[in-house]
Amino acid sequence: MLIQRAVLLDGRTVDIRVARRIEAIATGLEPIRGETVVDAAGGAVIPGLHDHHVHLRSAAAALASVRVGPGEVRSRDALRSVLGRAALGEDGWIRAVGYHEAVAGALDRAVLDQVSPDVPVRVQHRSGVLWTLNSAGLAAVGLPEHPDGRLRSADPSWSHSLHRRDAGLGEISRRLSSFGVTGVTDATPALTVEDVMDFAEARRRGELRQRVEVLAPAKRILHDDDLDLDALTDWIAVRHRQGGIVALHCVTAMQLVVAISALQQAGTRPGDRIEHGAVIPDDCLADLHALGVLVVTQPNFVAERGDQYFTDVPADEHCQLWRVASLCDAQIPVALSTDMPFGDTDPWAAMRAAVHRTTPTGRVLGAGERIDAATALGMFLGSPQQPNVPRQLTVGMSADLCVLSAPPRDVLATLDASLVAATVYDGAVVYEKR
Repeated sequence: MLIQRAVLLDGRTVDIRVARRIEAIATGLEPIRGETVVDAAGGAVIPGLHDHHVHLRSAAAALASVRVGPGEVRSRDALRSVLGRAALGEDGWIRAVGYHEAVAGALDRAVLDQVSPDVPVRVQHRSGVLWTLNSAGLAAVGLPEHPDGRLRSADPSWSHSLHRRDAGLGEISRRLSSFGVTGVTDATPALTVEDVMDFAEARRRGELRQRVEVLAPAKRILHDDDLDLDALTDWIAVRHRQGGIVALHCVTAMQLVVAISALQQAGTRPGDRIEHGAVIPDDCLADLHALGVLVVTQPNFVAERGDQYFTDVPADEHCQLWRVASLCDAQIPVALSTDMPFGDTDPWAAMRAAVHRTTPTGRVLGAGERIDAATALGMFLGSPQQPNVPRQLTVGMSADLCVLSAPPRDVLATLDASLVAATVYDGAVVYEKR
C-alpha cells in the first residue's frame, strides 16, 4: 500500500509505503503495479493510537447490559422500572452497569431485592471495582448467605463462575478502529493465560484488530477498607524478583499514599505504573517523581462526571482530581487512557478533556491541570513498553497508522474523532470513513 501526500506532525509532506511494516517514507514515491494507493490529500498521518488502560471483555459485555448511571436513572422507582423492563441475557442474568449512589443511595442485596425482578441481577458500580447482587444472583454464584451482596470485581471466587460474553469484541474493535486506535493495554486484573490466548485467536480471526498488551498479573487493585502495607510491599518485591512490573490501581489519596510507601520500601522497576491516580495530593508529587513510576490517568472523567465531583468532592480538593499538567511539571511520566467501558471509548474526547477540563455543564474543573493539544495527543501515541514516549513514524515500525482528513494544525485545534479518515492495522485498511 502507498499512502500519498501525507503530512507528518512535524509538517513534512511525504509518501509512505507500507506492507506489514513501514517500508519507505520519502517524497515522490511512485505506485508499484497492483499496489493499493491511498491519497491522504494533505491530511495528517500519525501512528495508530494506543489506549493505555481498557477492559475489553467488560466493554463487550457492556454492549448487552442495562445502563443505570445518573445519566439514565434518577430515583429508586426509576431503577425498579429499568430493571423490571430489562431482558434476561443468554446467561440467565440481568446485567446492569454504571451505578452511582446519586441514583438511589447505597446499594446492597436488600435494596436490590426490593427493586429488581426475582431473577439473578448484578449491578456494577461505575468505578468498575464493585458489583452488587440480589439474592437470586447470590444463590446463582453459590453465596446465598452473603450478608450484603457487595462483591469485588477482581475476586475470582465468584466472578469466574459467570458466563463470559465475548460476542461484542468485534463491535468494540470496530469502534476503536473508527477512532484510529490500533493498540490497547487491557488492565483487567483477573485475566488468565486462556484469556490472553482468546485475544490472540480473536486477532487471528480478524475479529479483533488491535494489538493487545495485558497487565495481569501485574495489576493490583487497592481498597480503602483493606489496605495492608506489609502485604503490598511483599507482593511488589516478589513481582520484581520474578522480573515483572507492578500496576497499582489507586483512586483515592489513601490508596496512593500506601502505594507510594510500598514502592519506597520494595523499590521500583522500569515499567511500574500507578493506574488512574484519580486523587493526587500536592505532597505526593515529589515522591512520585523520586520513584520514577508512570501514572496512567483518565481526565476524560472530568468531562463525563465532573459535575458530580463538584457535589461530592470538597472545593479545596478539586485541584487534586485527575491531574495531568502538574504531573508533567514535576517530571513524572504520564500516559492517557479512557478506562473503557467505565469511561467513554473515544480517546479524542479524552484528549479534549485534558486540554479544556470542562464538565458536561461547561464548568471548569482544575484549570491548572490543562495541557496543550500536542501533549495530549502524544499521550495516546506511546507504545506499551514506553507509554509516555510518543512514537514517530519511522521505516521498519509496524504499519499501524491513523490517517486524518485535516493537516496537523487543524487536528490539534479540534482533537475530534470525526477527522479520522482511515485506520491501517498491520498494513491493511481496517476502517475507512464513508
